[in-house]
Amino acid sequence: MLSRSLGASETSPSAGSTPAPFTASGPPAAADPQWRRTGPSRRTFLQLAGLGAATAALAGCTSTGASGATQIRFFQNKPEVIGYFGELVEAYNSSQNRIRVTHDSSPTSLVAQIVRGAPPDLALYNYNLETSTYVARGVLSDLASLPETSRIRPDVQALVTQYATYQGQTNVLPYSITAAGVIYNKTIFADNGVEVPTTWPEMLAACQSFSDAGVTPVYSTYKDVWTLSQGLFDYSGGGSVDVAEFYKKLKNEGANILPDSPTTFENTFGGAVDRMLQVASFSNPDAPARAYADGNLAFGSGEAAMYMQGPWAFSEIEKVNPNLDLGTFPLPMKDDADNRVRVNLDLSLWIPQGSQNKSAARQFLSHLMQPDIQDAYNSDNLAYSPNNNPIAVTDPRIAELQPYVDEGLFYQGPNTYIPPTIPIGNYLQEAVISGDGTEFLRTLDSDWRRLAVRTS
Repeated sequence: MLSRSLGASETSPSAGSTPAPFTASGPPAAADPQWRRTGPSRRTFLQLAGLGAATAALAGCTSTGASGATQIRFFQNKPEVIGYFGELVEAYNSSQNRIRVTHDSSPTSLVAQIVRGAPPDLALYNYNLETSTYVARGVLSDLASLPETSRIRPDVQALVTQYATYQGQTNVLPYSITAAGVIYNKTIFADNGVEVPTTWPEMLAACQSFSDAGVTPVYSTYKDVWTLSQGLFDYSGGGSVDVAEFYKKLKNEGANILPDSPTTFENTFGGAVDRMLQVASFSNPDAPARAYADGNLAFGSGEAAMYMQGPWAFSEIEKVNPNLDLGTFPLPMKDDADNRVRVNLDLSLWIPQGSQNKSAARQFLSHLMQPDIQDAYNSDNLAYSPNNNPIAVTDPRIAELQPYVDEGLFYQGPNTYIPPTIPIGNYLQEAVISGDGTEFLRTLDSDWRRLAVRTS
């Protein structure tokens, strides 16, 4: 496979994601070797399935320290903000004496903790396929009765249920949304008389204008295959297809899906992948040998007009040139201006059924969701609020995405629904180098059918 010969890395620096076992959300701002660790095995799934009931009796127990305060463990290991939440925990502990919060930022496997009956009392974690496994198996407690739940926008809460649900419960509360799209250099656009494209024809025309002027239209980094998954593929697929509806139909088909079914990757994403490959053709010629760090350096040095990345890249680009005038727009994939932006639940809150101190965990959850605390976090971390009547973002680098987030014109990338047993990044790498989108989609269909049979 081409990815092997190129030494492609599957480690993704992300927008704020904690290390997660699925190609999802947004890659961590620093490479983490655990980011693509293997997800829970079938045996572990079976253990998780019975864990909620097996540990429910623990919920009535309470652990207290020598001071008499209820002790809870708060698990949060998103690398970029460990210090941020560490300070919040210290301030909370100093403000009262009823609850003592321990901030756990270790890279410990959550699956191992839950299976051993020693889960955290409260987790603030990227929501992705891993977390949805906990939801589907009934491992997380129902938070529907919390007043904070009613403040969350229904269309944002729906991002949780697109992956999994359990008996109509509300098990996960979104805390932070990040939006990703095409980062662009405003100065290069202005110098070449190019407007931000809002339709597919305008996108092609913009790329051609830059190419004719000797400017690299799009800087691509095929060596790190996650950049293809979360970038070109997610933006192209999500900009063309109703992603959640497609996967809902695919799930309903189960092991019965046939090659001639309208619900296949080939039949659904064919047009999107054709256009994806057209965009890819405007990339830097050395894209197959370039990794994420190379992309940040090159784009920061003004070597291209556009870059398919999320807000996690800004801090790295800024190290190269803090004075660049940058913005972000959704990749237009339709002939009209019906555009949407890729989002992920950068952080979400949940309380395991096995927590011995649910009441105290709920109190600390409510504290973290106070508007002045939650809004401050999102403002400081280039993210959007999941709540009704949110404050507007002020950073000009992401402000152009605000209307799409406000109006619910967003999607979770098609790549984020695919488990790591299907190496979609490697397949994408081969597709953009060979230019063969049909083979890429047929391979996805074949792998998905085999997975559906094994898990049925």
